[in-house]
Amino acid sequence: MPPKVKITKEEIVSVTLNLLRREGEDAMNARHIAAELGCSTQPIFSNFDTMDELRSVVIERSEEIFNEYIKREVESGIYVPYKASGMAYIKFAKEEKELFKLLYMRDRTNENIPEETEFESRILQMVKENTGFDSDKNKLFHLEIWVYVHGIATMFATNYLTLDLDFVSDMMTDVYQGLKKRYEVEV
Repeated sequence: MPPKVKITKEEIVSVTLNLLRREGEDAMNARHIAAELGCSTQPIFSNFDTMDELRSVVIERSEEIFNEYIKREVESGIYVPYKASGMAYIKFAKEEKELFKLLYMRDRTNENIPEETEFESRILQMVKENTGFDSDKNKLFHLEIWVYVHGIATMFATNYLTLDLDFVSDMMTDVYQGLKKRYEVEV
């Protein structure tokens, strides 16, 4: 009798990510994943206690993929780091629609959302270095920029709008400069 083929945790996560990318979050169920793997659901639950555990790992992996987008965009040197992070966010939404939706468009009602993540701290530091604003003004300035960037990204992720990325870059510059000027004149 031939030995049973062992399906690894990594294979399950990889297949789940591919299903998510192709078919959206609804495809992340044990039967669908098992069918894609060509097995029963048993290997899934041998590697993960629950589907929520698998989902958490897929979210972590999606965050890693997003962080690679930021790293590549910043390292490209095309934009200053703050703008590069916004452009990476929009490109991620455009190119990885379903991963973007999972990370940034899911219901967070029952999640414990931290006040400020390490990523946000770095972003706020970049804004402070570029603007010189005090902490409160800095946070508000970034929030307004982020809401704008998230809106564009959401339109890309939902196929509501398609724009040339050079035009998006120009739009972001306009909003950044306009908000900066407004915040500079506030006393």
